Amino acid sequence: MKKTLIFLMLSILTGSIVNTVRAQDTVVRKIDYGKLDSLGSGVLKEKRLFEVFLPKAYKAGSTSKYDVLYVLDGGNLNTGLINEIQHFLESESYMPPTIIVSILNTDRNRDLTPTKVKDWETSGGADKFLLFIKSELIPYINKKYPSNGENTLWGHSFGGLFVTYALFNEPQTFKSYIAADPSLWWDNCYIQKIASDKLPALAGSNVTFFMGGRDGEGGRSMKIDTMSTILQKLAPAGLTWKSMVYPDETHGSVRLKSIYDGLKFSYRGFNNKADFLPMNGIIVKNKPIKIWYFNDTATVYYTVDGTVPAVSSHKMQKEVSLTAPGRFTAKNIISRSRYDHMATGDFVDGETLKPVTNKKNMKPGGFNYAYYEGNWDKWPDFKSLKNPVKTGLTDAAFNLDKIPEKNNHAVIVEGFLETKEEGYYVFILEDGEEAKLYLGNKLLMKMTAPNNQFSSYIVPLTKGFYPLRLESYHQKQGYKLKLSYMTPGMMQHINFIPIPLDLQYHKP
Repeated sequence: MKKTLIFLMLSILTGSIVNTVRAQDTVVRKIDYGKLDSLGSGVLKEKRLFEVFLPKAYKAGSTSKYDVLYVLDGGNLNTGLINEIQHFLESESYMPPTIIVSILNTDRNRDLTPTKVKDWETSGGADKFLLFIKSELIPYINKKYPSNGENTLWGHSFGGLFVTYALFNEPQTFKSYIAADPSLWWDNCYIQKIASDKLPALAGSNVTFFMGGRDGEGGRSMKIDTMSTILQKLAPAGLTWKSMVYPDETHGSVRLKSIYDGLKFSYRGFNNKADFLPMNGIIVKNKPIKIWYFNDTATVYYTVDGTVPAVSSHKMQKEVSLTAPGRFTAKNIISRSRYDHMATGDFVDGETLKPVTNKKNMKPGGFNYAYYEGNWDKWPDFKSLKNPVKTGLTDAAFNLDKIPEKNNHAVIVEGFLETKEEGYYVFILEDGEEAKLYLGNKLLMKMTAPNNQFSSYIVPLTKGFYPLRLESYHQKQGYKLKLSYMTPGMMQHINFIPIPLDLQYHKP
C-alpha cells in the first residue's frame, strides 16, 4: 500500500501514466519520456528513486554510449527544464545526446548540506549522499544504461552547494560541475573556508565548474562573489571555471540561464571542427600560402611539423601563413577529450605547374562529360568504361543535376581550364560520394564518403590552359557533387565560385 501511494504521488508529479514492473530489489517504471527506477542504498539505508531519460535517438540494442547528466532535486520543475534545454543545445550542436538522471528527494536538507547546523535538524549528510552517488548510483547507471562513464552534476540552491562540495571532495567523479545560485552562505561560508585546502588537489583534473547567480542583494546573500574571489586567486591549472551574474532574475528563474550557459560552458568548443582550408597542396619556395579556419578558434591549436597539437601549441587563427613545406595539423581540444577533433594536411615543396602549349580545336562553353551506369561495388576502372548512357557539356554552375540519379553510376568530366592570372589557385570538391580531380597528369585530391565529403587543394599555376579531369563514382543516390575554385585575385575575400563557363573548354 505504501509503495502504491508513493507511485501515485510521483505519477501526479511527473504527469505521466505508469506501468510498474518489479525485479528483485529494483523497481522500474516506464513513463512517457523516461523511466522511473530505484536502488536500495546500503550507504543511505533506504531505497532511492530516480528517473532516467535516454536520448531520443537511442534504440534498444544499439551499441551507442552517452554522457550522463545527474540532476539534483529531481522532478518536473528541474528535470523538465533541463530536458528541454539539453535537447535544444543538442539540436544546435553545442553538446552531444545525453542521458539525464533525475535524483528524487527524500530529505534534501540532510543530503545536500555538508555540515550539521543548529536549527537544521537533519542537516550534514552530504558526505553520505556523495558516497551513494559515487559508489552506488553511478555504477548502477553505468551497468544498466548506455553510459560512457563521463558525467556532469547539476544542482540549484542547496543542490548548488552540494555540487561545489562534490567538486572539492570528488573532482574525478564528474567531468563538469554546474551550480545554479548555490547556497554558499551555508554554515558561515563553510565551503569557502575549506577551499584553500581542497583546490590544490584539483590541479590537472581537467574538469569544469560553472556558477550562475543573481545580481543585487539577493544574489550577494548567496556568497557566490566570495567563492569567485577565491577561485581567481587559487584555482589551479586543470580547473576551468566561470562565474556568471544575471540581472533581473529571481532565485528560481536564474536556473534557466544557468542551465543553458552552464551546459554550453561544460562543452565549450564541442561544435568546433578542426577542418581548415586548403587541406593539402603545393608551396613554391619564398611564396607563402594562407591557411584559413572559419569556426571559433578558442579551442583549436595547430602545429606545422606533423606533431599532435596540445594546448601549449600555437592557437589557431582565422588566417595562418605557411611559409615552408610541412604537415599542418589542427586539433580542437576541449575538456572532454573524447570529442576532440583533428585534421591534417600535407603541403609539399614544388614548382608552378606548366600549362599545355597545344590548344587547337578547343572551344569555350563547358567541359565534356560522360555518364555511365553499371553494377560496380567499388571504384570502377575509368579507363575501360565504354558506351556512356549520356554525354554533354557542363553548364555555367558546373551543375550535373541533369544527369539521371541512380545507384551505381560513374561520371567523367574533362576538358581544359583557362587561367588568366599567375599565382595560387584553390580547388574544392564537396557533396560527392567518391571523386578524384586531376590537373594535367597530377592527382590533386581524392574524396571518399562519408568521412570526407569536402576536399580542397592549393596549387601554383600560371596563365594558360590546363587539362582538367574529374572522375566520380556514386553507389547511392542523393549526392550532388560540386566543383568550385578560387583564383589568386579572390584570395583577399576568400570567394569560391564555380569555374566560369567561358573558362571551360572542350574538344568538339
